Amino acid sequence: MSFSSEVKEELSRQLSTARHCQIAEIAAIISMCGGITISAKDRYCLKIQTENVAVSRKYFTLLKKTFNICTEVSIKQHVSQKKSRTYMVLIKSHEDTMRVLQAAKLIGKDMEIGEDFSAVSNVVVQNACCRRAFIRGAFLAAGSISAPEKFYHFEIVCMSVYKAEQLQAIINTFDIDAKIVQRKKYYVVYIKEGAQIVEILNVMEAHVALMNLENVRILKEMRNSVNRQVNCETANINKTVNAAVKQIEDIQYIQSTIGFDSLSEGLEDVARLRLEQPEATLKELGMMLTPQVGKSGVNHRLRKLSNLADELRGK
Repeated sequence: MSFSSEVKEELSRQLSTARHCQIAEIAAIISMCGGITISAKDRYCLKIQTENVAVSRKYFTLLKKTFNICTEVSIKQHVSQKKSRTYMVLIKSHEDTMRVLQAAKLIGKDMEIGEDFSAVSNVVVQNACCRRAFIRGAFLAAGSISAPEKFYHFEIVCMSVYKAEQLQAIINTFDIDAKIVQRKKYYVVYIKEGAQIVEILNVMEAHVALMNLENVRILKEMRNSVNRQVNCETANINKTVNAAVKQIEDIQYIQSTIGFDSLSEGLEDVARLRLEQPEATLKELGMMLTPQVGKSGVNHRLRKLSNLADELRGK
């Protein structure tokens, strides 16, 4: 099971105790994957279609608990894709359909259905708890989240820009910076930053998924920290080795041209010691000298030797 499916499975089994939150979640599910069929006698039937059994189960449960409505559930198996199924939950009664649409504020006082089932009133999401439920329903119906081991990406696909902007505004009330991008004929509300995805899972109350994501984030951050430290140490080692190689080349050049006898006692001691201890650090070289010399003192003498070698090469 994918991480996205795990999140939806967790959310599908979570039921708000407050009726207004249940209505908000129903409104989001209908808004994202709902449809209306109208008979010749202007009788409405409300249906939702989804490929996720968790969504159909949650919607069925919400309708039963909130409105005491009995619905019909059908399953369609795709011939070309053996593993792909479509679940349809249908409210046949015109009166029940009107009750649900009016409670969810998906139909106006003039009995006009909002564009693409966009909520025509903000009453349904006026409370923070209802906004949480609305986001939860929207994600269940049309959302996905990537496996955190790969990368961080959370999105909900909307049919219209108006619906996307409405959902974005609701998400942003929780101090989450959701963005919108157009993908073909759809509008996608998305979040890409790991900490903000943790926050949206908290908003939807997917606490198990949140903890799993946090564990992955901690592991990735530790791994990145170790990698940065190793890279830094490797760079320092390379720098030290390259410097030592250059110092030895300069000292050998001085030895082959003017010899060590022309050097002062301090420079000669450092030159001979560097040839004997090519892998020693400056601090270690200083401790081997008699009397001992500090790191900066050793570095100063080696720099003098390097300058002398450059002068000799120039002549």
